[in-house]
Amino acid sequence: MTAKRLVAELSGKAAALTRLADQLPRRDPYAALPSLMADEPAAIVLLGVGAGYYACQAAAGRMRRAGLGASAESATAAFSTPGGPDTLVVAVALGSGRRELCEALERYARSSAIIVLTDEPESPEARYADVVVPLMADPDGSGLECVAYQQALALLLVLAARLGASTPGVATPSATLRRAANAVTDLLARASVWVPEATGVLAGRDGLALVAPAERLSSARFDALALRRGPVLAAHACETGEWSHTDRYLAAIQDYRALLFTGSRFDERFAEHLGALGGSFVAVGAEVPGAAMSLRYPGDGDPDVSLLAEPVVGELLALRWWAKRRED
Repeated sequence: MTAKRLVAELSGKAAALTRLADQLPRRDPYAALPSLMADEPAAIVLLGVGAGYYACQAAAGRMRRAGLGASAESATAAFSTPGGPDTLVVAVALGSGRRELCEALERYARSSAIIVLTDEPESPEARYADVVVPLMADPDGSGLECVAYQQALALLLVLAARLGASTPGVATPSATLRRAANAVTDLLARASVWVPEATGVLAGRDGLALVAPAERLSSARFDALALRRGPVLAAHACETGEWSHTDRYLAAIQDYRALLFTGSRFDERFAEHLGALGGSFVAVGAEVPGAAMSLRYPGDGDPDVSLLAEPVVGELLALRWWAKRRED
């Protein structure tokens, strides 16, 4: 893993989304689904480890809100949802946790239809698949799996729409991917301005908290993981509404700095409580009273665009701190 490779990986994020958006009208990655299952699945099990599991959690929540019986399960769990002919299993393989993923897939291999999202069609986990869906990510990235995670999220949103988990009047998956690519391009283009300001606010002696609404907690979790793996900083994730019942107590005793992914109905409560405790935060995606800095981008009012685009904020912060650590 190197910071230099992360620069190249992040610069390719928007292009990866655009490639997928271009491909969707011509090739449905889930075209084989009707041949796997005669009827709509009664249960959808999304399996992953680490960042793959975070992507599964976001997608499962989206599917449940549309009335689908979806669950996200860590492949490391001792027990999982039982399989069967009316169960669809979707595994997200992002490079780590292969042994655990294979062990989990073994439980479903003879009973359920299996889709595996991966860029390695010859990998051990892909051998369990009835359908392999390419992530279309850069195999020679930084090691932080930034593009692979983004592409997994995008493909899971496409699957959700394919299964009927789309909201009337909302953009098609291809249009959403293009809007997300535009947002990523904008954040990267302005990084030389906002990244130094944000790091000035967020650099503290006790690490960084990443706070997000429940529907997009995956963004906070993934960016916290990127900060731990790249610059090796103390970082953790917390859900915005839960923050006042959990992390609020840490803020009372720490030099508390937070990156807030906005969109929760509890954003202002978070800001009020943290302000009273003397903490500082940067708001991403909306203006929040009390924020030391607010970072906006095109399409930040669309939750699906935010889900795909906002992780680049934490990734760019990780890059800056990682590069600085190498210099020191």
